This record gives sequence, C-alpha cells and structure tokens, in this order.
Amino acid sequence: MLLSRIARDAAPSSISLPVVGTESLFEVRRIYCVGRNYVDHIREMKEGDERDPPFFFQKPTDAIVLNGDVVPYPLLTDDFQHEIELVAAIGRGGQRIAPTEALDHVCGYAVGIDMTRRDRQREARERGLPWEIGKSFDRSAPCGPIHPVDRVGHIGSGNISLTVNGALRQRGDVAQMIWNVAEIVANLSFHYALHTGDLIFTGTPAGVGPVVPGDHMVGSIDGLGDISFIIGERI
Repeated sequence: MLLSRIARDAAPSSISLPVVGTESLFEVRRIYCVGRNYVDHIREMKEGDERDPPFFFQKPTDAIVLNGDVVPYPLLTDDFQHEIELVAAIGRGGQRIAPTEALDHVCGYAVGIDMTRRDRQREARERGLPWEIGKSFDRSAPCGPIHPVDRVGHIGSGNISLTVNGALRQRGDVAQMIWNVAEIVANLSFHYALHTGDLIFTGTPAGVGPVVPGDHMVGSIDGLGDISFIIGERI
C-alpha cells in the first residue's frame, strides 16, 4: 500500500521546456541562479558590494513552471515577489571554461522569473543562513520556451520588463548586467561541472515586488517574446 502511494506521488522522471521552431524538448538538468547582477537591484535591496564577483544558488529542477501555467502562492510566506530574468541554456558541458569560449556552450535563451519568498530570504540573510528557504521552493522558477541561438543569436542587450495586471513593475536592459552571460558561464564552470540541460537565471533589474493570488504577470525580453503566468491560490 505504501509503495503504491509512493509510486503515485513520485516526481516526473524529467522536466522539459519546448524549443522554439522545433519539435524537440530541452530536458532540464539543474537550475543555477545568479544573485545581485544589476546595480540598480543591489541598490534597491540595500545589500552587497557593487564590485563583488557573481555568486550562485540553485533551485530544484521541478521548480520549473511552463509558460501559461498557474504559479501557486507558496507555503510559509506573506511576501511573494517576482524577479524577471534572462535565462541561458547550456547545450555543451565543460569545466574551467574561458570567457572567450563560454558562449560556445550556450545553445539558447529564455525568459524566466525567479519567484522569491522575500520575508524568508531576509530572515535567512540576517541570521547568516543559506537562502534556500527563500529561493528554492516548489514551483519557484517559471520559464518560457528555449529560443535557439541559431534563431536569435546571443542576447547581450535589449529591453527586459515585467508587468503585473498590466502595470509596469520592472524595466531594464540586459546590457546593464554587471556580469554578462559569457562571464557568468565561465565563472560558474569553476564552481561546478556544467552539463547539457543546465539553466542559468542571470539576475534581475530593479522593481521587484509582491504579488497576490489572482495577479497576472507578463515577462518580456527583446527577441524572446513574452511569458505569462497567473498567481494561484495559497497552497
């Protein structure tokens, strides 16, 4: 009886994102996120040194929410916030990658949102604890389809924005990233061996803020189109 219940409740064997212009799927292996990669966001959060090297945290693979799906309001928070981000998809793995070769490992890009339990993140930071409780929870990584590099090129600039119920919340330019995609990939590859299927959320511009059940978020990056999600009821 217990084994049959475990089988029914088991997580899917893989999480995949559609690849634009193909019938292929991008099977997600790991989700890496870059913290504090836009100066205006560092300033609004009043934390960190603007000259600090990039640092990374992870979200579970099954945190992915597909474009158009519902993002449930999670447990253990009263301050559920959005962070619009450019996502780089790794198509070829490697370690200790040189910045000049890093983009050769990127096969595509997507629009993603790093959903955050901000109250839990602040508590963890103040106590010197890891951020996982504020960042790495269920369905915390909404992500659009992968746009292959051979269709869109490498994304180094362009408008990045997010609206909630039609009102603009976040707007910036990908060119404002402190560490660009090549530098992020190279730096991360000295921390972890990268593999095909890894996703890297590259940081967010200023304007992060709370959402509540019923809110409609639309994220956009030039060249990558829009993604759209509804905030569902509290779990």
